[in-house]
Amino acid sequence: MKNVDDLIESAAELADRGLSKGEIADELNVSRETASWLVERSDTATQATSTPATTVAGGPQDIHVDWSAIGRDSKRMSAIAEAMADLLVKHGEDVDLTVGIEKAGGPIATLVARELETDLATYTPSKHQWEEEGDVEQDGGTFSRNFATIRDRECYIVDDTITSGTTMRETIGAIRARGGEPLACVVLADKQGVDELEGVPIYSLLQVISVGKDE
Repeated sequence: MKNVDDLIESAAELADRGLSKGEIADELNVSRETASWLVERSDTATQATSTPATTVAGGPQDIHVDWSAIGRDSKRMSAIAEAMADLLVKHGEDVDLTVGIEKAGGPIATLVARELETDLATYTPSKHQWEEEGDVEQDGGTFSRNFATIRDRECYIVDDTITSGTTMRETIGAIRARGGEPLACVVLADKQGVDELEGVPIYSLLQVISVGKDE
């Protein structure tokens, strides 16, 4: 994706497929607020096709991270997973569980778990049910029964990006609620530049920092 118009078009396509705004945020690696804005802009463009989508100001401040050049190739994914695993090994050899945050974090976590020789668990965050601004996810996220259970184990958490930190905080809390203890988290890109969340260290291959001047 090269520009905002491409993102708006992609958001419209995903919305037409029935994805919630939370799922759209996950697919496009943007915040929930940005996903909502993109969908609303696509609706506006549909209603007034003569007006280019980018002519309306007031969009959220966000950074889109497109890592599809990595994701489309298993060899590249394996190389990236090896680098991410290397960021985690400093925490010792006793950790035997890696937790991937669905959707994009699941495939990465699978490869990281292979590098670290750990079991694999996956967590689907509540944002996948989020739809409108201000909605509260009452049911929370879920751990898949098809993979390893937490069972009061120490673990690592893997995802593709950190945008606001909300999903990572939720995952840390969900693991602790099961009696587990996250020792560290690792992501491809961190858009917040955080070193830790909820007392858990955060590692990233890339930190994306927005440099600008306040109006």
